[in-house]
Amino acid sequence: MNWLTKLFLRRPKISAPEKKSDIAAPSANLNILTCSEPVSTEHKKLPLTILKGLAPLRDMDDAYVEQLAYTTLRYTQGSVIFRLGQEINSVFYLLDGSVDLQPDSDNHYTLSTESSRANLPLNSSKICGATAIATTDICILAISGEFICRWPNKSAQQSAVVELLDIELPEQIANNLFFASFSESYRENRLILPSLPNVAIKLKEAIEKDLGITEAVRIIGTDASIVTKLIQLANSPLYSPISPITNCHAAVTRLGLDQTRKLVMGISLKQLFQCQNPQLMEKMQNLWKTSLYVSSLSFVLAQGSGTVNPEDALLAGLISDIGTIPILHFAEQNPNEYPNLDILDSAIPFLSPSVGSLVLHTLGFAPELANIPQYAEDWFYESEGNKLNLVDIVILAKLHSYFGTTRAKEVPYLNSIPAYTKLKNRKLTPDFSLDILHKAKHRINAAMNFLS
Repeated sequence: MNWLTKLFLRRPKISAPEKKSDIAAPSANLNILTCSEPVSTEHKKLPLTILKGLAPLRDMDDAYVEQLAYTTLRYTQGSVIFRLGQEINSVFYLLDGSVDLQPDSDNHYTLSTESSRANLPLNSSKICGATAIATTDICILAISGEFICRWPNKSAQQSAVVELLDIELPEQIANNLFFASFSESYRENRLILPSLPNVAIKLKEAIEKDLGITEAVRIIGTDASIVTKLIQLANSPLYSPISPITNCHAAVTRLGLDQTRKLVMGISLKQLFQCQNPQLMEKMQNLWKTSLYVSSLSFVLAQGSGTVNPEDALLAGLISDIGTIPILHFAEQNPNEYPNLDILDSAIPFLSPSVGSLVLHTLGFAPELANIPQYAEDWFYESEGNKLNLVDIVILAKLHSYFGTTRAKEVPYLNSIPAYTKLKNRKLTPDFSLDILHKAKHRINAAMNFLS
């Protein structure tokens, strides 16, 4: 029995439960049963090492984590901790025991302290994405709702000045010569960053000058492959065409200038995923394939959301991992320094977000898109308002893209992230996949075929 388990199994004499000051009451408009009171509430200070073992606290400054307000709550077996759809003002972590989580009436799963996801929160939004019932006596860490509000703001402040972001590498690779050289090049703005193809640049400039459809068609017409792709897209199930499109002018007219610009940008991005080194080129190709999948998922989710432009989402998904491109190029330029591919893979998640935002700012992308790499895997990010926005869409698509892969056990359950609670219909299939995506496989495939 480890030290943490002993600490939380040492039960004090149980008296009348304290008032739940840190846990919100169920929303008045929900016809649900009240939740169980904890049998005890403690305000004992926990060691920093324990708190820093939890996500996303492990990514925060020590000083920020130490000043968080939290309590430890004990519940008996069968207690209801929170309910699906309940408004709550705390983030809960399971410190001991096991909990059954029920995202809807048809599905449930059990989380225990032995699980690989034990360091992830049971909820991370102000609206609960599941009902949580204790299957044993349990101990819960409840962090004040102030944490929910401040963490997204902290992330936003950090990403506002992309050039000043520092790259923090895990201890095991921090002293590696390759990563030290890369980090120095990044900080000193000496990285060789990719540039957009001429067609995408000229089209962007023409639309900004309001030169109209005729000029846009003339620019696009210089690249036959892009013309073909746009005509195919205009005739695809993605846009449910009534009559067939046979030329570029008709395709641009149907799609609209702004949508055309974004789609041409998406098509052009494929040219950036190139390397001469065969091993690194294989990684580039895999990166493009996964980016295609995330992009397609984002497009379909946006179409179903009614709040996000699908073309924005398609482009956002496609650029979510663009920061990996300069890393692979740097490896190609420094063949005697770069480590084996496994070590390179382990470092990319730490390097790619900051570099990706720098690339997109340099390419002139709007701030909303340029910040996508920073947030794409920030699972616990909670955007403002109650409607899905572009960041939420990409987060959902990214998380969904890991289902069925080796990374599936490392990521949170879908219903525990804030973006999930903003879906119109929080319905999950038996394998906990988003129902809207499960039913839209043909449209996902159509989007992937269009970009590939």
